[in-house]
Amino acid sequence: MKALILAAGRGSRMGGLTVDRPKCLVEVAGRTLLQRQLKALSAADVDSVGVAVGWCAELFAATGLPVFPNPRWAETTMAESLASADSWLSSDTVLISYGDIVYTGETVRRLAAAKADVAIAYDPEWLPLWRRRFVDPLQDAETFAMDASGFLTDIGARAGNVDDVQGQFMGLVRMTPPAWSVIREARSVPEIAALDMTGLLRHLVRELQLKIAAVPTAGPWCEFDHPSDFTVGLEILRRLDTELTLEDTGA
Repeated sequence: MKALILAAGRGSRMGGLTVDRPKCLVEVAGRTLLQRQLKALSAADVDSVGVAVGWCAELFAATGLPVFPNPRWAETTMAESLASADSWLSSDTVLISYGDIVYTGETVRRLAAAKADVAIAYDPEWLPLWRRRFVDPLQDAETFAMDASGFLTDIGARAGNVDDVQGQFMGLVRMTPPAWSVIREARSVPEIAALDMTGLLRHLVRELQLKIAAVPTAGPWCEFDHPSDFTVGLEILRRLDTELTLEDTGA
């Protein structure tokens, strides 16, 4: 399976940390987020990894990874960066990862095994993490609902009550070529092309009735979207490093 890391954005909420690099190249506890992602993907037997690039794209030359430029990165969403990798998405099943998250190889393996053309990873125990990241967890939380079979029924709207949120999307998606074909056609409509990632997923579920499997995370994960996330994330990174070491040794 191939993986595509979405790393075109400026990450302006991170302030000075991304003034000269995208978020995935910010170093945390001795390694960049990209290095941690590559370790998790390798542990899950992903054989090719590419990066959708925009801000400071030249820095990725040193990684040796294939790159997919989004020249309009400053005025478009992650969904446009996704479209830059049309050649991969049209021909192979691809795991898509936000550039500012870290996760375990087991989460990737679970996502790869899901029986649906589109599958997303989510955190069912999201609330304690959001309470550590935000004074008000609803400041950033989005709606997330599933049916009894574990298929997504809603995502991406503003959440009004934490009790109504069944989880939070992690920023990991697995997609087959038939699913990408549906998305590519939908994005021919300008209003759909302008949607962000969760908005696009919401459109697929609610308007196109596409089946999207929701897969719970296995082990720790964290998003680095605000400077405060580096304080919250250090403890999670220690746990994650232990998990990935155990995966490497087969323990």
